[in-house]
Amino acid sequence: MPTAAERIVEFLAAQGIDRAFCVPGESYIALLDALHAHNALDLVTCRSEGGAGFMAVADAKLTGRPGVVLVSRGPGACNASIAVHTAEQDAVPLILLVGQVEKRDLRRNAFQEIDYENMFRGVAKWIGEATEPDQAPELIARAYAMAMGGVPGPVVLSLPEDVLAMECRAPLLPATLPAPVPPAPEDAARLAAMLRAAERPILLAGHGFEAAGGREALRAFAEAWQLPVAVSFRRQDLFDNTHPLYAGDLGLRNPDAQRAVFAEADLVLALGTRLTDITTQGWTWPAAGQRLVHVCADPRFLGWLFPAELAIAAEARATVAALAGMAPAAPESRAAWNARLRQIHVADCQVAPGRWPDGVAFAEVARLVERIAPPDAIVTLDAGTFGAPFYRKARWVPPQRLLVPVSGAMGFGVPAGVAAALRCPDRTVIAFVGDGGALMTGGEYAVAVARGAPLKLVLSDNGSYASIRIHQEKAHPGRVSGTTLVNPDFAQWCAAFRVPVTVVEGEGDLPALEAALRAPGAAAIVVRTSLEAVLPRRLAAE
Repeated sequence: MPTAAERIVEFLAAQGIDRAFCVPGESYIALLDALHAHNALDLVTCRSEGGAGFMAVADAKLTGRPGVVLVSRGPGACNASIAVHTAEQDAVPLILLVGQVEKRDLRRNAFQEIDYENMFRGVAKWIGEATEPDQAPELIARAYAMAMGGVPGPVVLSLPEDVLAMECRAPLLPATLPAPVPPAPEDAARLAAMLRAAERPILLAGHGFEAAGGREALRAFAEAWQLPVAVSFRRQDLFDNTHPLYAGDLGLRNPDAQRAVFAEADLVLALGTRLTDITTQGWTWPAAGQRLVHVCADPRFLGWLFPAELAIAAEARATVAALAGMAPAAPESRAAWNARLRQIHVADCQVAPGRWPDGVAFAEVARLVERIAPPDAIVTLDAGTFGAPFYRKARWVPPQRLLVPVSGAMGFGVPAGVAAALRCPDRTVIAFVGDGGALMTGGEYAVAVARGAPLKLVLSDNGSYASIRIHQEKAHPGRVSGTTLVNPDFAQWCAAFRVPVTVVEGEGDLPALEAALRAPGAAAIVVRTSLEAVLPRRLAAE
């Protein structure tokens, strides 16, 4: 008779999930044993639960299937909570399996016990707990469905240590996922009429196009209807950035010229996206009086602050499919509008010249990567100022992937790079991290090295939490507090992983950076990055 743990592993394998990430713990030892016996799942042992969770999030971004992460009770779950928050903000399917205290100790404040229903209620789509072994097949099937359905997101399943090891008499259940919901025929027809009539439309594309085939569907739809495409926050790789219809992204602070022209749109089609504060530029766009059509798979996200003239609870790809046969057309005047949006975006991509005495402006690194990256390259970014040029100064063309934390979580870059290098060993994978994030989860690079993954690690060293320093200098000029870092010798730190190390001190070393990125195998590059280049110009002039 299989155990509850074995039933869980059997279900995951049946859904095509072939990898899980963990930091081992005694509270789910039966689950570890089930994975040992069932060789369909590759178990990746990580160095921190946050790193394991970030790897699972990145893996899910690449596969479209839920990332699976296993952690122990209490401290393990707390460390992994950053990945749950990231998956929720990024709309990524994630299954967090938590080894819990024994059933008899539940809700008795036992050693390392946490009530996960209360802990994760604000960030997880669903939280379950097995108190009997026969519940395991039902709960893991429900967890999978909840993670994948509607707007994808994280789920948490609490598994008491003794329950996992008990025999499970309940049979394995099939996964039940709803078919993609198309718009009602009358809504599709109304939307088509609005698109034909709009002279200055903008298509705002988001997470609904992340799944396999979504990028191709988005491009075909935009070209058929001649719609300029703007992507939601940190989803630059959804649409060919060199395409005449690409109008840019909605980021932390768009240029004034771009914000002004976006406010002139006579129709905003928000398709497969949530209208969050950043994507709406601080709740200011669409502006009052602009017509809005909002299409989102989960009706919970319709009607937030922005009343839509047409709100459709439907899946993005099903929506574009429904409009495919509705005689796409556009007014002649739209060509000038599309060209105007494109011109403003291209102007924003220019890199201002400048040399800095304290290191390399990271925009130069971003443009170098754009120039040499293969057509199928995967770039992962940590949170930090060094990443900004990759959003605005570099151009991304599918199937290139840009894996970044929409949530803005530090510590994502290296674990994401490890997961990508394991998932796609034949593709060039480059992970970028700052000197702050490097000492958060940078140790996960050991996982890539141990497994022979050819991950390129690029570390930006400027001795500062620069993103916060910029805000600090604007709000409190000259009053630096808490944002300076005293770093180790990062070249020696990287060398400890037993990979080739390249040090870039100035622009003259950029050819060495290029050579390291082009060389086969793993490599680490430490870049002395200019802090002056990103601080408010008052400081740079002093």
